[in-house]
Amino acid sequence: MLSEKENFMRALSGEVAEYVPRYNIFWGVRPSLLNGSRVNGVGKDIFGVEWTNEGSAFEASLPRNDYFILDDIRRWRDVIKFPDFSHVDWDAMSKADLKDRDPELPRGGGIAGGGFFQSVMAFLGFTEGLISCYEEPEEVKALVNYLCDSYLSLADKYLQYYKPDYISFGDDIAHERNPFVSLEIFHDIFEPVWRRYIKYFKDRGYLAVHHNCGHFEAFLDDVVDMGFNAWDPAQRSNDLAAIKKKYGNKLLICGGFEGRGFLPHIDVTEEEVRSAVKKLLDELAPGGGYAFFGGVLDSHPLAKQRSEWIDDEYLKIRNTYY
Repeated sequence: MLSEKENFMRALSGEVAEYVPRYNIFWGVRPSLLNGSRVNGVGKDIFGVEWTNEGSAFEASLPRNDYFILDDIRRWRDVIKFPDFSHVDWDAMSKADLKDRDPELPRGGGIAGGGFFQSVMAFLGFTEGLISCYEEPEEVKALVNYLCDSYLSLADKYLQYYKPDYISFGDDIAHERNPFVSLEIFHDIFEPVWRRYIKYFKDRGYLAVHHNCGHFEAFLDDVVDMGFNAWDPAQRSNDLAAIKKKYGNKLLICGGFEGRGFLPHIDVTEEEVRSAVKKLLDELAPGGGYAFFGGVLDSHPLAKQRSEWIDDEYLKIRNTYY
């Protein structure tokens, strides 16, 4: 029987796996030098943006919404400075970053932080950020390309010392119901820099996973054309059955499970939890092109129990589809 790593990599390459593979967004490993002073996501990043988890869903880390480091996109060159990392001991850092990683699991690789759209919003806030995309697109393009150049300047060292199995890149550009920007703005500003970033790694033979929450299906043609091999978390606001039919094994759908439907305050039975897992796999697993990623992101003991039911049900049925 293939290991979890071998099985997932087989599916990521477009083949039918030996059994329904598992995926985990937290397989990604990013150099700790890019954390800034943040601890567990809280604190200042390398640009000075202050991140907090106060009041956020699932204790997620988000930029403070009452203070932004940039108030005018035209002033970004005065404010946004990528640090000088020439002094970094990459060998020592990578060993520390990887010391607790399970070698039997896949290792995703990434250096571009939350992505380019998200960086603009973190610097300016959503109101000014989105207005800037409309009123000053050339300045936004200059900024995101500066960020892309800066991150890619670390890429060779990253690949040498972290040795990822695949590249992961995320840039949440959609809400649950709709994208944050039009396709016109996406194609003008963000699609070219996404393509340029991932091309660096595709040219070096890496498979790639793209992360985008929300209603994202309108962007998938571009994502596939860029060379991404998979997409997570594939939320149910997208027509996943139609997406699977359209792209087949060319795009590995990672996820599709809405764990928030089983949060502690929701009254559900073990049978209902297990049934949801089976229903999802029955819909998306046949023929390949799917990897399971599910659980309940909450620290409550009941959430932990429900996550155990979810995982156990997946393990019980994962060998029954291929």
